[in-house]
Amino acid sequence: MKVILLKDVKGQGKKGEIKEVSEGYAVNFLIKQNLAVAASDSNKKVLDQQQLSEQKRKDNEKKQAQELAEKLGEMTLVMKGKGGESGRLFGSITTKQIAEELQKQHKIVIDKRKMVLDDPIRTLGVTQVPIKLYPEVTAKLKVQVTEE
Repeated sequence: MKVILLKDVKGQGKKGEIKEVSEGYAVNFLIKQNLAVAASDSNKKVLDQQQLSEQKRKDNEKKQAQELAEKLGEMTLVMKGKGGESGRLFGSITTKQIAEELQKQHKIVIDKRKMVLDDPIRTLGVTQVPIKLYPEVTAKLKVQVTEE
């Protein structure tokens, strides 16, 4: 019996796939647990429509991420920190502080976990901070640290 999986099923496949399974397994487990529906023509059309709308949504999200990446690439975020004579900061600037300052200065909300910063910024000057906005879209934000 052919079924369309509504959720990921371990050992069978992922959501949206059409699979051939035994009739007993389909009726007694998959359909009963709302994990699958029978692969009728109408259900296949519904699946196609869902896949199209999902693809449009993903394309829209990627487009918005690319626009935000361009905007972030053009701006420089200026932050102040207490520094010593050799150009080193007494503390450090973390991704949390960068996210808060970005929201305060430019009204852009970005999760601190999307910023790929191996170590906190500990020196004065300009640092490039990569921000992973979408799986294939990464922005580079310039963070300029000046002395208070």
